[in-house]
Amino acid sequence: MKEWKIKQKLYHKLNKDYEDDLNDVDIEITKDITFHAIRYFREKDIGWIYPSKSYMVAICYAFWIMEDYNENFYDVLNDPELLPMDPYFVPYRKDSVTYNNIIAVVCANNKGKLTTEGMVQDVRKYYDAEIGNTFSVSDINEV
Repeated sequence: MKEWKIKQKLYHKLNKDYEDDLNDVDIEITKDITFHAIRYFREKDIGWIYPSKSYMVAICYAFWIMEDYNENFYDVLNDPELLPMDPYFVPYRKDSVTYNNIIAVVCANNKGKLTTEGMVQDVRKYYDAEIGNTFSVSDINEV
């Protein structure tokens, strides 16, 4: 099993209370997924708009896993377990058109990099806590 997946599973076993628990927030459902997903990359505090937020988070996680763990971006984005706690998450193969439309806009003029605008920094905090590259799974054996 890949190191990032082990970290993710361990995180979810050890942490049962989540700040972003969808049962505790008012969510808005939209059919304009691309528009609102792009908003998450550009704006702060726009609420809980699904499934757009799931697409944005998945793209961020896939990008950072690619950087931190040398994984293929699209393989990660295609993993059905990428966001195991998100009921709105859809793997890349099930909606590649929407993903490609979002990626084309948010990575345009950034030389293929993910900007840190909008909600990206907030998502990064969750990523770092959950599967970030700040500790190694081998560190657990030393405890």
